[in-house]
Amino acid sequence: MTTAESATLWVHIAAGFLALFTGAGAFATTKGGLRHRRLGRTYVYGMAVVSGTALVLFALDPTANRQFLALVAVFSFYFAFSGYRVLSRKRPADAPTAVDWAAVGLYGLASVGLLVMGIAQWLAGNGFAAVMLVFGGLGTVLAVGDVRSFRTENEPRAWLGEHATRMGGGYIATVTAFSAVNFVFLPTVGRWLWPTLVGTPVLVYLQRRYEARSAPA
Repeated sequence: MTTAESATLWVHIAAGFLALFTGAGAFATTKGGLRHRRLGRTYVYGMAVVSGTALVLFALDPTANRQFLALVAVFSFYFAFSGYRVLSRKRPADAPTAVDWAAVGLYGLASVGLLVMGIAQWLAGNGFAAVMLVFGGLGTVLAVGDVRSFRTENEPRAWLGEHATRMGGGYIATVTAFSAVNFVFLPTVGRWLWPTLVGTPVLVYLQRRYEARSAPA
């Protein structure tokens, strides 16, 4: 590993720990409060650095393994980014900007890329294909859903549920990265997928809870 790669990797690791702890802090603090906003903003910045350094590592050494990690980086960051951006679209008349469209486009491409890699690995008999197919499938469905929602007017207070579930999805990705590196006592596929299997029902519950709050009396 070159000096540039080593330095980038250390920045990547440090930003990952920052995102792990600030994300937990944002969920633990009073929603809408000053601490919540500061921790949430720091979490998004940390995820941006994690994703950016993953792309740099791929550029420095474009192996198949790093290609997968680069696609996962885009996949993971979109959750945090879209959860943060929805705060700027609270009113029904607030339309998505070019930044939102560019982000969902990149996210869709990364998700399709994961699907293609997953199919190729599945045909080759690689069990890790399950991880790529799950992430790619979920990402593709979400990207299509976001494109459709961008074309319609926002529902009042719908941003509450979207903000909570997107930031939650980003934190699942953060925990997944930590698990994949450190939980070596688990099978490879298990340590990549357990956060999604555990966290997704929680996000569904939160989404329904906030939808109920937002519904007209």
